[in-house]
Amino acid sequence: MIRLLICDDHAVVRSGLSMLLHGKNQIEVVGEASEGDEAIALSQQVKPHVVLMDLSMPHGKDGMTASAELKKLMPEVNILILTMHDDEQYLFQAIKAGASGYILKNAPHEELLGAIQAVSAGEAYLYPSATKKLMSQFINQRNVIAEDDEIYNMLSEREKEVLSWLAKGYANKEIAQQLFISVKTVEAHKSNLMEKLGLKSRPELIKFALQKGLLHFEDE
Repeated sequence: MIRLLICDDHAVVRSGLSMLLHGKNQIEVVGEASEGDEAIALSQQVKPHVVLMDLSMPHGKDGMTASAELKKLMPEVNILILTMHDDEQYLFQAIKAGASGYILKNAPHEELLGAIQAVSAGEAYLYPSATKKLMSQFINQRNVIAEDDEIYNMLSEREKEVLSWLAKGYANKEIAQQLFISVKTVEAHKSNLMEKLGLKSRPELIKFALQKGLLHFEDE
């Protein structure tokens, strides 16, 4: 049997879900909670396999915070977000919080049952359009990384050296001394770097250098 705990701030929703799910497809509803803290406390008592968690619960701890805390306390519990929010920001935050699945409240009953079974078995579940959003996000990030790599590989070895020293916080004069070149040459390299990489500030430059693994602080 799949031991299921339902967390939603609306009593009618909890009751309806319990009536719908209990005893179907080897599901046993072992508890109901109206907000996050109650869900965490009750989970430690009844030991559910799956927690069906709403996100928006104005009275008490919200579902996102509760999910993150519950996963730290009980990593074996699988959390399935059941929400009205068809929004990629909520989706990504829920995944970061440790949720195994994300499904909308307007989903068909059969889809909800399938989602509960999937996360109970240790699988991930996302509603169909969410999968497209995740794939789109992944592809966009991959394209940005590939583009950055291509630009970085076009830099000269001297420009890469200057980039590393700049990211470590060294002034132009100090870099000139380290590389045995003039300050004007360093300034020229810096200007070219910022233009080629599309960077406008030192923090952006440091972030880029970190991504490329250039900040290895050793005895220079």
